[in-house]
Amino acid sequence: MSGGVLRSVCTAALAAAVTASPAAAAAPAPGPAAGADSSVAQLLSELRKLYQQAEEATEKYNGTNAELKKRAAQAKKLDARLVTARTALTDSHDEAGQLAREQYQGRSDFSAYMRLLLSRDPGHLLDQEHVIRRAATSRAATVKRLTGAEKRADELATESRKVLDRQQVLAAKQKKQRDTVRARLKAVESMLAKLSGSQLTELSRLEQRNVEKAQGALAASGALSSARPPSEAGGEAVKYAIAQVGKPYVWGAEGPDSFDCSGLTSRAWAKAGQVIPRTSQEQWRQLPKVPVNALRPGDLVIYFPKATHVALYIGNGLVVQAPRPGSKVKVSPLASNPLLGAVRPDPRNTSLSSYKPPQLPQGASAGSDAGYSSSSAPSASGK
Repeated sequence: MSGGVLRSVCTAALAAAVTASPAAAAAPAPGPAAGADSSVAQLLSELRKLYQQAEEATEKYNGTNAELKKRAAQAKKLDARLVTARTALTDSHDEAGQLAREQYQGRSDFSAYMRLLLSRDPGHLLDQEHVIRRAATSRAATVKRLTGAEKRADELATESRKVLDRQQVLAAKQKKQRDTVRARLKAVESMLAKLSGSQLTELSRLEQRNVEKAQGALAASGALSSARPPSEAGGEAVKYAIAQVGKPYVWGAEGPDSFDCSGLTSRAWAKAGQVIPRTSQEQWRQLPKVPVNALRPGDLVIYFPKATHVALYIGNGLVVQAPRPGSKVKVSPLASNPLLGAVRPDPRNTSLSSYKPPQLPQGASAGSDAGYSSSSAPSASGK
């Protein structure tokens, strides 16, 4: 299959068709129930719906996975702080125990100074009072350190337990989301297995026609007229993304050997020195919006009503994307999916005065955007 099968229609009607309701998401996957009676357009709509459901489930999984990593890092820091607090508590206990033993044995500084105060030489009285106050202050500081260390250790232990509980909840949620992704991809595989060669050929032709129509309409509207050069960081992100062309799409992957859609965009910007959210939904929610007619290379293009797909703009109306399971990272027309909008990871950075885009590798736009490959499926032992 070629020409970006099943992935690239950018009309409003099809955008509405691919927006799955919660009820539809929970329902069994539709298939070419009527066989030859189903039109190619209906098949395309059904497949796109399945792919969007799979991608939405994947991005939810990615979001949970990113949060789980943050919690794990937090737990690690808490554990280190707890070890330090418990060490301080042990030291304070030792100091308090030493004071108690000295007091019991009559060897404390306080006892010694009391004996001095009772001496017959009153000339030293004021000096002895100062020494007593200093000794008492030292003992008070020891007691304060002890109670403070106990309180801090208790607080850290409580916080650590809360983080661990949250990790367990997230791990269970992640497993459920992983199983949802598997089910969605299995539904796609099942449906594609039922399609005939002629149906697949016709689907490819229909999709290619719709992509060309959508891209032409976008160009005619002036939305692709921007010729702005990227920022320095944006240029680095573009360079990295283009270098990944040909690597396989694998759900949940963020490089370096395979990617999903937001794994590619987040890694490209990380390589450019800027950390951005991991998922397409959070990229859309947190990063500053920019008009499509003001795009510059490095900007992120967000697709579908629920922001479930993302690509990286490279200029000239083209994006680099990791399309879907069974496909590879490739260069596609900006209108290869129903467009939601665009965001800019570095709005404060100025554009370069001049820019020479990296050369695209041979066949960068070739390859299938469609289909399902078992090599992309999560294994039974996967996360």
